[in-house]
Amino acid sequence: MTVQDMDKEHEEEVLTEEELDTLAVDGDAASNAEQDEEKRTEGRKPTVVVAEDESVNRMDLVAMLEDNGYDVVGQAANGEEAIALTREFKPDVVCMDVKMPHMDGITAAGVICDENIAPVVMLTAFSQIDLVKQAIGAGAMAYVTKPYEESKLLPALAVAMGRFAEINELLDSVERNENELKDTQEKLKDAEEKLKKAQDTLEERKLVDRAKGLLMDKANFTEQGAFRWIQKTSMDQRIPKKRLAQAIIEKYGEDDQDND
Repeated sequence: MTVQDMDKEHEEEVLTEEELDTLAVDGDAASNAEQDEEKRTEGRKPTVVVAEDESVNRMDLVAMLEDNGYDVVGQAANGEEAIALTREFKPDVVCMDVKMPHMDGITAAGVICDENIAPVVMLTAFSQIDLVKQAIGAGAMAYVTKPYEESKLLPALAVAMGRFAEINELLDSVERNENELKDTQEKLKDAEEKLKKAQDTLEERKLVDRAKGLLMDKANFTEQGAFRWIQKTSMDQRIPKKRLAQAIIEKYGEDDQDND
């Protein structure tokens, strides 16, 4: 299962503006703030890369994030820079503007999500459904429209990070299960081979015992002598004991049938 498959399964979970409003009203933002506080108490602020081509908007966004406990580790003015900074710093989340020069935010988000580096929250001044669908298709976890408001942006960031962690945990679980299944299959194969070997050995012993009995009965061998003859002949003629025993049984078994 790929990251793209997981993203498709979560398409319907991407936050809309109405859902973000509900989150804010219901107090989920406070819960998310508590999660951020837990990260800070662990000695590290959640890190973020901001990609916005308009410098004034970028400065406002950076200030808002830093005021709310985020560590802005990189600032980009286009999609190419955003990808490079995300690869370098591997932030907890990326705030990505949709419209940027050289490479737009949706294309850059697709690269970041394909490489599974960080969750992406799209920032846009446009509410067209086609852009939203493109952002979702690129793997964005949420989107927020301008002007940025803390009540919408902060819950979107927290939810995006939470979903990203859940997806990666699930992917890790799938990988672990696949490895465990592979190990089990290999053990099963070894067990089957051992069982077959044991069955072959048991069949050989039965045939040798029967051949030994026929040599004792038809050729006046002692039990020990019959076994040694089978063993020595097998080695000298390089004939498997099983095949030799079958030949003896075929020869003397036919004599028994003729006598009958």
